[in-house]
Amino acid sequence: MRHRKSGVKLNRSSSHRKAMFRNMVTSLFKHSKIRTTNAKAKELRKLADKMITLAKRGDLHARRQALSVMREKAVVHILFNEAADKYSVREGGYTRITKLGPRKGDVASMVMIELIQEEAKKTEPKKKATKKKDPKKTEVKKKDPKKTEVKKEEPKKTEVKKEEPKKTEVEAEA
Repeated sequence: MRHRKSGVKLNRSSSHRKAMFRNMVTSLFKHSKIRTTNAKAKELRKLADKMITLAKRGDLHARRQALSVMREKAVVHILFNEAADKYSVREGGYTRITKLGPRKGDVASMVMIELIQEEAKKTEPKKKATKKKDPKKTEVKKKDPKKTEVKKEEPKKTEVKKEEPKKTEVEAEA
């Protein structure tokens, strides 16, 4: 039983798996989106979210922790400079996984994992939308509480048209 064992093995050794995800997270931040399998993308999402959280913290220790995972110093530098602006409002969920369909060779489900490109916006409190009145609709007048007149509505009578029987040619000529 695999109780309390997080992460997927992906049929690789631990060193191969670690190197693969380090390369993938570096490529993700370098190109802002990559195409991979569904299982790898779901695992990569965890590592990418941790890197962005470190970048939001922004101190020297966080930068060194990110450098221990990511391969390129320039990518880490770009991430730490831009992450505070892009993701300051967002509290997680920095990546989006979009399904692309099966791969031709082995029918593995392929996905596109990309970074959410949402700039931090100054959030203003939302105002409730007021309903606009239609000029076509008639306004309903409020009743006075003093007047207690009750009008009974009479049922509407529908007119039924009776069709006259068609005359035959002989009767029409006569």
